[in-house]
Amino acid sequence: MNPLLGGARGGFKIKVIGLFIVINEMVRKKIITTKGLINSLLICAFLIFSIAINAQSDKTYIRQGNREYEKNNFSDSEVSYRKSIEKNKQSQDAVFNIGDALYKQNKFEDAGKKFVENINLNDDKNKKSAGLYNLGNSLLKANKVQESIEAYKGSLKLRPDNNEAKYNLAFAQDMLKQQQEQQQQDKDKKDQNKDNKKEDQKDQNDKNKDQQKDQNNNQDQKQEEKQNQQQQQQGISKEDAQRLLNALANDEKNVQEKVKLAKASKAKVRTVKNW
Repeated sequence: MNPLLGGARGGFKIKVIGLFIVINEMVRKKIITTKGLINSLLICAFLIFSIAINAQSDKTYIRQGNREYEKNNFSDSEVSYRKSIEKNKQSQDAVFNIGDALYKQNKFEDAGKKFVENINLNDDKNKKSAGLYNLGNSLLKANKVQESIEAYKGSLKLRPDNNEAKYNLAFAQDMLKQQQEQQQQDKDKKDQNKDNKKEDQKDQNDKNKDQQKDQNNNQDQKQEEKQNQQQQQQGISKEDAQRLLNALANDEKNVQEKVKLAKASKAKVRTVKNW
C-alpha cells in the first residue's frame, strides 16, 4: 500500500486554453470591446493565478505527506494529507493517502471508511480497483472476513490481473472456512455441555430422592426403636404385653365357663326338689 502522488494538472490546462479560445472568438466577432477584453483578461488572470496557487498548495501537502510516510512518520503524514483535503475537498489521492496512513497506524476501520470515500470519488478504473483492494485489506485486519472477500472480488472485477488481490482473496476465503468450522465445533461443544448438564442434573435429582428416601426410612426406624426403648423402660416389652393380653383373655374365658357350670348345677337341684 503506497500513497499516490496527487491530482493531474491536465484538466486545468485544457480549461484555461478553452477560456482563451472563447474570449478570442468573442473579440473576432466584435461581441466584446477592447476595454471589455482587457477587463476579461485581468479577471481570467486573477482566476488562473488563484487556481494555480490553490492547486500547487494541494499538491505540496501531498508531497510533504509522502515524505513523512516514507520515513514511517504515519501520524505526521496523515496531518499533511488532511491539510491537502482542506485545500481541495475533492482530492481523490489525498483521501486515498489518508486511508494508507490510518492503515499503517492500525486504525483499520477508519482506514476502510477513507477507502470507501476514495472509491466513491473515483471514476478511474485502476484507482477504484486499488481502493477496493486496500479496503479489502482494512476489512481483513478488522476481522470482517466476509466483507473483505467482497472487496477483493470487486477489485479483481476491475483489474483481473491483480495477483495480490487474488492471493489475498484466497487467503480470506480459507480464513472464513476455518472460522465457520471453529464456530460449528464451538456450537457442538456447547450443545454437548448442555446435554451433559441436563444429565448431571437428572442424576443429582435421583440421588437427592434416594437420599430423602433413606432419610425417611432412618427416621421411621429411629422412631420404632424409640418406642421399643420406651416400652422396655416401662418394664414390659411389646411381646410381653401381647402375651399378657392373651392371658387375660383366656382367664376371662375360664371365668365365663365356670359361671355357666354353676348355673347349670343350680338348675338341676331345683328340678329334683320339685319332684
